Amino acid sequence: MPGFIQSIERAAAVLRLLGSTDRPLGLKEIAAALDLPRPTAHGIVRTLREVGFVEQDLETARYQLGLALRELDSGGWDLHDLRARAMNWADSLAGSTGQAVHLGVVSSGSVRLVHHVFRPDGSPQRIRTGEEFPLHATALGKCLLAFAPVATPQARELDLQRWTGRTCTTVASLDAHLAVARRRGWASDTGEYETGVGGAAAPLRASGGLVVAAIGVVGPVEELFGLGGELRPWMLEQMVGAAREISAALTEGR
Repeated sequence: MPGFIQSIERAAAVLRLLGSTDRPLGLKEIAAALDLPRPTAHGIVRTLREVGFVEQDLETARYQLGLALRELDSGGWDLHDLRARAMNWADSLAGSTGQAVHLGVVSSGSVRLVHHVFRPDGSPQRIRTGEEFPLHATALGKCLLAFAPVATPQARELDLQRWTGRTCTTVASLDAHLAVARRRGWASDTGEYETGVGGAAAPLRASGGLVVAAIGVVGPVEELFGLGGELRPWMLEQMVGAAREISAALTEGR
């Protein structure tokens, strides 16, 4: 039977120690309390700081429990923080593609928009932030189903309602779409939720590679997709680039 992984056991001890006091602790105190060499203690708290489980005061260099640890009970990222870190890149993506941009998270078996950038052509549009959309019929939803399987329901548990003639209404067809999404690293919707309106979406990853949201472009199917239903390469490059930059921002300081 495999034994304990010592580094994880020690990290857990550091977290318990920090959680047992109402004041920040210095590295020397942590090392002494746990009978660890200072370099070992430093390596542990530095790693915990990088993933956001521990915070360090810049003036005193002392450590306390971090925001990311407290967020575990609330389902992950604070939505205001997520939106703030993604906003500039989402705005830039809308400008470079000429399409609307959606940022979404899993919410009770659907996709909830936490940020919406208008299509920059001056056409009549309404803000859709806060609205919820079906997982199985949108690019954002299929992206989250494909890359965040623990946070989302399984395909057989979804209500595969038909929205248009292109909607996936069987588990087999949806599973096939998700397999394609995993293979190429992004998901698409060619008019499956709204006739003539399509989308493409890429996952946003936080520390450790955990997918916490998805970002996508939304617009007329003929503008997003070329012959054969393939997303236009330059648009794919812009979307994947934005997802990569936002993921880097989500990782910083966590």
